[in-house]
Amino acid sequence: MHSRPSHNRLSGSAFHSRISALLLAMVSTMAAIYVAGRLWQDAADRVYLIQELDKRNGQGQSAIAVDDTLKIIDCREQQKQLSALEMQLAGARQEGFIPKSLSKNEGAHSKKKLVAVIGIITTFGRKKNREAIRKAWMPTGEALKRLADEKGIIVRFVIGRSPNRGDSLDKEIDKENDRTNDFIILDDQVEASEERPKKTKLLYIHAVENWDAEFYVKVNDDVYVNLDVLGATLTTYIDKPRVYIGCMKSGEVFSEPTHKWYEPDWWKFGDAKSYFRHASGELYAISRALAQFISINRSILHAYAHDDVSAGSWFIGLDVKHIDERKFCCSSWMPGAICTAV
Repeated sequence: MHSRPSHNRLSGSAFHSRISALLLAMVSTMAAIYVAGRLWQDAADRVYLIQELDKRNGQGQSAIAVDDTLKIIDCREQQKQLSALEMQLAGARQEGFIPKSLSKNEGAHSKKKLVAVIGIITTFGRKKNREAIRKAWMPTGEALKRLADEKGIIVRFVIGRSPNRGDSLDKEIDKENDRTNDFIILDDQVEASEERPKKTKLLYIHAVENWDAEFYVKVNDDVYVNLDVLGATLTTYIDKPRVYIGCMKSGEVFSEPTHKWYEPDWWKFGDAKSYFRHASGELYAISRALAQFISINRSILHAYAHDDVSAGSWFIGLDVKHIDERKFCCSSWMPGAICTAV
């Protein structure tokens, strides 16, 4: 007669223990989310600090102070803590302790990683080239957005600003971009032939800071590209962390100032006067790690006379896989080729 009430009391006690454990897990998880948020904010503040320090160094000011160095070390320690919290949150999510509404919100804000961001180097007076590219291989309007959503490929023309800022040249580009919305306009870059290596560097900096992609591609505006073949080829190299893909070449270094391809730094290339191996400037791709390297070290990367040589020089001495991909040779069209020059 007395056993049943005793059993009920035990069952009720076990039930309350489970509820308490669940509530404790929920509170712990929400606390972890709060701490993670604070760490993200602190990390963002320190990233701003580091960027300011980079700017100072780029302007030739004094070296980083000891206090600043300690702040950077502290930032790295907080990043480690944040990684540990992310692992705990992932475990809590698998155990069902994260509300479904929160998981859905996170999914809504997460971005799918792109395969490639393609920057087409163009300049003033090349509108006919751009229109030809739009008709031949670069989608426009909604089709351009679908290319990003469905195939993970972003394509944009890349141009700087006129030396006479705000003149008719700038206004024409702004008007064209208002119509097509397919430009990266580098406001801090003067559009000039001798500035092309710097322009290429700024392309990679802008692209890696605005899009999370596996690869970043540079192409000239007189080249036609087969996007399907390009995407398929790039995906075969995704498992390699640091790759530099292109039609690899070398070439003579010209030391005569009157020559069209004069190289002011000719003396750096030895008695043979031959450039190191680098990808042809018509079309080449670099992986995300290399684009990030360019962005981080922007202030100390040297520019030679030519943009393709400059890009190749940035990877000399790094643990980079140079891939001589003949499909990237645009001089003539062949079956299975990615591009052709016109």
